[in-house]
Amino acid sequence: MERRNFLRTAVIGSSAAAFGGTLWRGAAFADPAQPAPGPYGALQAANGDGIRLPSGFTSRVIARSGQTVPGTSYRWHRAPDGGATYADGSGWIYVSNAEVSPSSGGGASAVRFNSSGTVTSAYRILGNTNNNCAGGATPWKTWLSCEEVTRGYVYETDPWGVNAAVRRPAMGRFKHEAAAADPDHGYIYLTEDESDGRFYRFRPSTWGNLSSGTLQVLVAGSGTSGPVTWANVPDPAASSTQTRYQVSGAKVFNGGEGCFYAAGTCWFTTKGDNRVWAYDATTSSISLAYDDSLVTGGSAPLTGVDNVTRSGSGDLYIAEDGGNMEICLITPDDTVAPFLRITGQSGSEITGPAFSPDGSRLYFSSQRGTSGSSSGGITYEVKGPFRSS
Repeated sequence: MERRNFLRTAVIGSSAAAFGGTLWRGAAFADPAQPAPGPYGALQAANGDGIRLPSGFTSRVIARSGQTVPGTSYRWHRAPDGGATYADGSGWIYVSNAEVSPSSGGGASAVRFNSSGTVTSAYRILGNTNNNCAGGATPWKTWLSCEEVTRGYVYETDPWGVNAAVRRPAMGRFKHEAAAADPDHGYIYLTEDESDGRFYRFRPSTWGNLSSGTLQVLVAGSGTSGPVTWANVPDPAASSTQTRYQVSGAKVFNGGEGCFYAAGTCWFTTKGDNRVWAYDATTSSISLAYDDSLVTGGSAPLTGVDNVTRSGSGDLYIAEDGGNMEICLITPDDTVAPFLRITGQSGSEITGPAFSPDGSRLYFSSQRGTSGSSSGGITYEVKGPFRSS
């Protein structure tokens, strides 16, 4: 995700989804979340990693772009972006995209941890691809790595690095950003990073096999809420016409970014207008859950919307693209507050937030670090008393 200097001040509203067993209030999203003290208290002074955290939380650097991952012989990729974690016996794996060209090492890498959180290995899981931005995990434990280029592909990769990555053209060729698997209804949702982008869903012919299926685009009126329908994209390969222009009436979304599914709802963000949308997969309707124009009572702590993830307690974590380099959280009781802030890195953005399978550690990256270039990326881990209920 290139730096967005034009993002406007933003705050996310309430959600209709149940995250980790906690219900978000209401489906109408009439009341946007408002700034309030966070559940973990105020941010403390910057630590040795330059991160301001709540009391009781600690951080460490896992890897730096262009340098060997400590404890391994693997050199970490440039411009780390979207990420996810996978249980690995008593340990876990964190995967991370590289948003650079093939000649600069585009693709994705993985870091493996043992049960105590010690790094045991790091390795490449995808190579020779172009500007892999975000993506998404599947229920069958693969990583969908998405190319953010015109007529880009989705690649299905193996976080363990055993099976070769597979290109999935049936999922469409467009400027992919993120993907979110919906096992309840059998779809993969896809965002498109264009100022006149669309929101898609892919239905595999067989759930768990992405080699064939139907690509659809969301169709709706000009409003920001209400029932929607879906239409088949005639030519997912975009042989002569870009996918976003193939269906009349397809709803325009201004710069699709992060995408996350939980308990019947798919959340996705749009950077051009600083909005968070909620698609209710059960009722096939959308709601505008966040809009900077709905902020009341002063400025909001969240100044950009990008990658999203959630904790077991139902808190939604949103990484900032630029701004003051914060990860903010939205609680189930409709409050928004900073969870952490990286200091001294105004030329970067936060990418790839993902919790370890047990919910005790949060992984993320500063894509360009202090250098402001793709070679300066830093991948972090934060550990602490994350609430589970």
